[in-house]
Order: sequence, then C-alpha cells, then structure tokens
Amino acid sequence: MTKTFLIFGAGYSARAFARQAVEDGHRVIGTTRSADKFADLSALGIEPLIFEGTTLSGDLVQAMGEATHLVVSIAPDETGDPVLRAASDAIRRQMPRLRWIGYLSTVGVYGDHDGGWVDEDADCRPVSKRSVARVASENAWRELSDEISRPLAILRLSGIYGPGRNAFVNLAEGKAKRIVKPGQVFNRIHVDDIAGALALLAEREADGIFNVTDDEPAPPQDVVAYAANLMGIDAPPEVPFDAATMTPMARSFYGENKRVSNAKVKSAGYSFRFQTYRHALDAMWRDHTWRQKPPR
Repeated sequence: MTKTFLIFGAGYSARAFARQAVEDGHRVIGTTRSADKFADLSALGIEPLIFEGTTLSGDLVQAMGEATHLVVSIAPDETGDPVLRAASDAIRRQMPRLRWIGYLSTVGVYGDHDGGWVDEDADCRPVSKRSVARVASENAWRELSDEISRPLAILRLSGIYGPGRNAFVNLAEGKAKRIVKPGQVFNRIHVDDIAGALALLAEREADGIFNVTDDEPAPPQDVVAYAANLMGIDAPPEVPFDAATMTPMARSFYGENKRVSNAKVKSAGYSFRFQTYRHALDAMWRDHTWRQKPPR
C-alpha cells in the first residue's frame, strides 16, 4: 500500500530516508525553513513546503490531512519542541489518515554510563541542555501518541556520518584530529542505516524506543586513522584530550561515555548495511561516494 510520508525537517538524515521511500513508490512531503532549498528537495522527489518553526501554512495543514505517516526530524530549541508547539492541535484534529509517527532522537539522552553498555531500558542521565531537551521532547511525543492512539517509534541515533560528512572529508580539508581520552568510545551510524531502520519501522508501524547505531562503539582516533590508511596518507598526530583545542560543544561530547546496544532494532528485523565504521568507510572509499555533497 502506498504511503504518504510527511517529514518535518527534511535535512541530512531525513533526505536519505526520503530517497528510499520515493524509490519504493511512496509519496513524500518534506518541510524546510527556506524556499531556496525547494529545488534540491524536488530533485529527490520530495514535495517541498515551508515550516519556519512557529506557524503552519494552509498548504502544510492540507498535507497533514493527507499524510499516513509522520516523521519528525527537528530538534527541540530553548523553548521546547517546535513541531509540537506549532502542530500538536493539528495532529490531534486534522490528521484523520495518520497511522504512525517516527521521531528521530539521539543516544545523547542516555548521558554518561562510564563506558558501560546501555539498551533502551537504561536510565536516561542527560548531561547537556540539548539532551535534557531531547528527553522532554520524547516524553511529550509519547504523551501525544498515547492520547491519539497512534504508534510512535522513537529512534535514538548515534553520531551520524555518510557521503559528504565523514573522516575522509575532514582529512582532505585538514580538519581531522586524533584526540585521545583513555577509555573513551563513541557510537556512530551511517545515514543509509538510519534510512533503512526508519523504513522498516514505518512499514511495521512499530511502537517503542529503538537504538539505531552500528555494532562497534570505538575510540574516535581509530576512525580517523583507518580513513587515513585507506587514503594512503599519514594520520594526524594523537593529541591528549586535556591539551586539545575544541569548541565547548565538541568537548561536551567527551563527557558522555557509553556503549549503545542495537539488539532491539535487529530483533525487530533490521539488518545493518554497515555493521561497523570500517564497513562504511571501505564502501565509501571504494565507490567514491565520500565526497558527495550533503544536503544543505
């Protein structure tokens, strides 16, 4: 059955999903903050609409009435979730065909677990303001989905990379660093696996929380070294964490150390295209896709 997907926030991850959905014969409507991006969205088969974060246009309300599946890929801001703030009443009253909601969140909601493994039942210990806001948004979407009796899949995503956004690009642009903090690991996920997992959960109209992350949490310096080896260049020298120059946001990521399990989404039937960063980097280097320009 053909679905009509309405995506709030047709950015990097959502566009990867949209491409797959269009290829599968579904209709995809996606919002952006600027009409300058309409041509890019249209080229992918996405019907573009404006959502600037505060109000709903008549065209957007009409699209909501036609949508069978809602995907939310807009982060909360300092005053809460923009989509809920602007559209919660319309979701309740003006989406008669709605069957499923997908909300793209982050593994940052788990906070710091001293390098231990966490799954979807683990305590959320958000450290940063942005992760605290994500927990609040997750809870608010759950309350709304329960109120309207529609299934909600919350996808907690790890560090996102893919064509145009990866260690190769950072190395080529001279921006790559090998910052070493003993014991520190990060989870990561290729954008195509976000698209694949989202497509599966939408098809099954799954309900619940799902970690979408690859099989191998790894030290960030290892990823840079592996990419440099594929490129045939010297990796940047290692820099101790305490001596590294970083933005406050970048440094804050190192305050959270955990290993995130993806067993639940696998048990739901998803098979990862790229099980580890090595599989993904090998493929992007082999297929010359690492340079592809990411969506604006």
